[in-house]
Amino acid sequence: MTETKVREQYDRMAEIYDQRWRAYITDTLSFLKNWAEIPSTATVLDIACGTGEFDRLLLNEHPTQQIVGVDISENMLAIAREKFQSYPNVSFYVASASALPFANNSFDAIVSANAFHYFEDPDAVLQEMKRVLKPEGQVIILDWCKDYLFCRIYDFFLKIFDPAYQQCYTQAEFHRLLVKAKFNIRRATKVRFGWVWGLMAVTAMPDLSFISEQLREKLITDNCFVR
Repeated sequence: MTETKVREQYDRMAEIYDQRWRAYITDTLSFLKNWAEIPSTATVLDIACGTGEFDRLLLNEHPTQQIVGVDISENMLAIAREKFQSYPNVSFYVASASALPFANNSFDAIVSANAFHYFEDPDAVLQEMKRVLKPEGQVIILDWCKDYLFCRIYDFFLKIFDPAYQQCYTQAEFHRLLVKAKFNIRRATKVRFGWVWGLMAVTAMPDLSFISEQLREKLITDNCFVR
């Protein structure tokens, strides 16, 4: 099972992860934090949060931000918990992205950074995101983009040599996944870091056009949205 391979891989590298990937983490997550513009009042779910580096960036700017992180690697989460032990507004759980242990309509923003290429069932992950997201919340996703040559090369070789890896997508392919899951894409971009890494970022909201206006207004009211 791919998820077991991912867990084993990141449990092994947890102690050296931040140091080994420092430049990549800093560049990509700083970009995402600035680009996403998550409100300080939002309750945030960070899926595949790893050691919590994206959460650290949010807290540096808004120390009282409500953040929940999930990951399948207990060793990565152990490091995250140690980093944020003085923050009562931050909590971490061992959980799969395709089986989130939260109630419907729980979060204002859901973030997934540098992880989607590991998800064995991306449709199930997007459905879970939509389930726990508030009706006018947003998902914010950053991942490798196969529109770039080096990502196509990585994709080819990782599928052969890395049993934890699934695939990366072109921007068009990924947007089709979101539309299929009934999300409306609000913003999207592609960005390069150096001459190697090419990534894509997207924000999307649940598509409520298929429900009645009366029910839509009830969902918005029940979740206390400010429009």
